Formats: sequence, structure tokens, C-alpha cells
Amino acid sequence: MKVIVIGGVAAGMSAASKIKRMDKDAEIVVYEKGSFLSYGACGLPYYVAGINDDYTKMIARTREEFEKTGIKTNLRHEVVKIIPEQKQVLVKDLENKKLFIDSYDKLMISTGTTPIVPPLKGKDLKGVYVLKTLEDGMILKKAVEASDVQNVVIVGGGYIGIEVAETLKHTGKDVRVVELAPRVLQPFDEEITNMVEEIMVQSGIKLNLTEKVEEILGSDKVKGVRTDKGTYEADLVVLAIGVRPATDFVKDSGIALGRNGAIIIDREMRTNISDIYSAGDCAEVYHKVKEENAFIPLGTTANKCGRIAGENILGKHNKYVGTLGSAAIKVLDYELGRTGLSEKEAIDLAIDYKTVFVKAFDHPPYYPDPTPLWIKLIYEERSGRILGAQAIGKKGAVLRIDMFAIAIHNNMTTSDLGMTDLCYAPPFAGVWDAVHIACNAAK
Repeated sequence: MKVIVIGGVAAGMSAASKIKRMDKDAEIVVYEKGSFLSYGACGLPYYVAGINDDYTKMIARTREEFEKTGIKTNLRHEVVKIIPEQKQVLVKDLENKKLFIDSYDKLMISTGTTPIVPPLKGKDLKGVYVLKTLEDGMILKKAVEASDVQNVVIVGGGYIGIEVAETLKHTGKDVRVVELAPRVLQPFDEEITNMVEEIMVQSGIKLNLTEKVEEILGSDKVKGVRTDKGTYEADLVVLAIGVRPATDFVKDSGIALGRNGAIIIDREMRTNISDIYSAGDCAEVYHKVKEENAFIPLGTTANKCGRIAGENILGKHNKYVGTLGSAAIKVLDYELGRTGLSEKEAIDLAIDYKTVFVKAFDHPPYYPDPTPLWIKLIYEERSGRILGAQAIGKKGAVLRIDMFAIAIHNNMTTSDLGMTDLCYAPPFAGVWDAVHIACNAAK
């Protein structure tokens, strides 16, 4: 059996590796548009800022390691068309500018996302960057290190935008974030983002909310950014507006796509066309709490679903249990985590819910240096079933959210988790952990 994998980063290489482990005789051919395989793109902001100064640390497995297992990899090769009725793909060799056709028995699509770049005047000026691929990171790192770069404007206040802002602040840059929405980090609720915004402003990061970028200024090199509210000096601009599924090449294939272009798959990673599978950021994913598909581009989900796709390509029928959208981010000295539904999502789903927002501590005051934790809990009013949780603090916030993720995964109630036997010792937690306190505040 011959399997073609389109896209060689997270889901694609997870699928390819799983197939090869299960069937050493399977022929696997990978086509990757970029120059690298299997790397952790979430590490890019830290590489750009020099916190990690070696890009190879982000590479999980090298091309040579994959080739040794018998997986054939083709870098700088872009699949430009899928022809399902003939089980063929049209491939462009980006180095030699040649087109050729390859055939498959089974096809795996894992092309991820591409950055959203609006048609702004000045977007092609020198000094304007995106941060999506490892190649993007290498280019941006070099630009940031230039001695004449001091004023940085980041367009977009999502995960990538905020991570770049906080890491570049550590390098001594003058950082400004311009965000069209009224607050940053939209997957979190207002109680959490209000705190984040205050933390960022106190650190010296300038925040321009409810502000629309209209033009990037400069003749050859960027000199500034003009919005609907003002003009700001800029030596470097990072466009972090968001991402969209990299599925333009799929649109004439008959493969069903969602409204935003994400590939529609079932819980076995199957598309609507026989023998074609998909997973990762280019596809929708089943949400365990919503009980329906959602577009949640996360590396954790991509790797899990890629592995399941590999198993099912070989004939199994394993179903993905579902994502919770669990995610974390570091903002200066604070850490944030979230899992399950936000309050807005509960409203959109017309769920009868309640919330609590509590302040607790990572450990009791009779051990040195207790630090505060703020936890927001969203739960079903009638049953007490936990639907979502968010937390912020200097220490221990993300690990507490992992506890809530396990609870939501297992349909636990606030009463269940509020009486769960958790570890206690003064250096680590109180007799009532912050998780207990939040759950027991739910009435």
C-alpha cells in the first residue's frame, strides 16, 4: 500500500510514523512545502527573542531519522491539486520549478495553516514579517537582532502576537500591540484578560485596543503604522492577525470544507471521500464538550489526531475522544491556562450555566513565598458538571488547569473535584488546594 502524506510537520509526520511502525512494508511518501520536518512551531517566539538560540532544538526528528525508517520525504515540494477520481496528486518541485503527478492508495492531508495577511498598503515593505514557519522564525530572529530595530509594532493580540510581544520586551525593545478587538487573548474570558492587559501595560508594553491598522508606512523600509486612531513609529512590524487553513489546493477536489476552509472530518479522521484522511490545523476537530466539530488549531490535538489517522489508514476504526481546547501561555512573569468552554461559548451554545471567580494561593502562608492564583470556573447549573476553567498566576496556574481538563474529560462535577484527594504539603499546596476552593465555591 502506498500512502502519500501532504504536510510534514505535526499531524502528517505523526501519521507517517505510526503507519511505518504498524506496517514496515507500507510505502510512505511525504510532500512538505517548507524546508524542515517535524518541528515545534510553538517555540518560535522564544527562538526569535534568543531565549532559545538553537533552532535545531525545536526539531523533534530530523529528515535523516525519518528516512532511516523507510519514509520517503520531499522537502520544498508543494501539492497544488488533488485528483480523487484517479487517486493522484499534482506536485510542484519548488526548487526546480517542475510539475509532476504521483499516485496513492491512501492520502493524508496535514497542511496546517497560513498566516492571515490583509491587503494593507505597505504590507510588502522591508521590515514587515509573519511568524508561522521555522523559516519565518529564522528570518525574523535576524531582523530583530539588527541594531537599528528598537520600535516594534505587533498587529494582533492573539497567542502568537502576545508571545512575541512578551519575549521581545525581554530583549529591551519598545513594543506596541495593536488589536482590533476590545481585548487580547479572546479564548480567555474578560476577568482573565483584564489582568493580562494590566500586567502588560505595567511592564511597558503599549496596548492599542479597538484600533484598526489602515496602512504600514514607509517607502522602501517600514517607518511606522497608521491606524484609525493614530500613527506610531515602527522599525519592525509583525503581522499576527490570525491563521486560516492551508486548503486552497483542495477546493476543486470535492473534499468537503467548512465555512473557514477547514477540512471536514469525522472522528476517525476520514473526509467525505474514500481513502482520503486529514488531521491537524487544516482540519476541523471534534470537541468533547460541544459534541460537534470546531476549528481549534493546536499542536497537541494535531499530534493525537495524526496518530489516529495513521492507525485508521491501515484499517482500524479508532475514534478521537475529542478536544477540550486546552491551551496555555506565558505573559511576562505570569502563566495562563484554559480548558473546555469559555463563558461566551456556553452562552453561544445556550447552556444553562453558572460561574465562579476565586482568588487562592499556590501554597499556604506558613511556607515562604505563597503566590496568588485566580481561577474562573464555568459549570452546568443543574448538574454541577464542569464545562470549562481558566486560571492565571505566577506559579501553578497551568498545572491546575490540567486537573480541570482531566475532570472535564471524565464528566466530573464541581462536587466530585471539590472532594478529590489531592496531595498536601506546605511547599506545594494547602489542605484545600486552589482547585478545591474554586469547586467548593460553586453553588
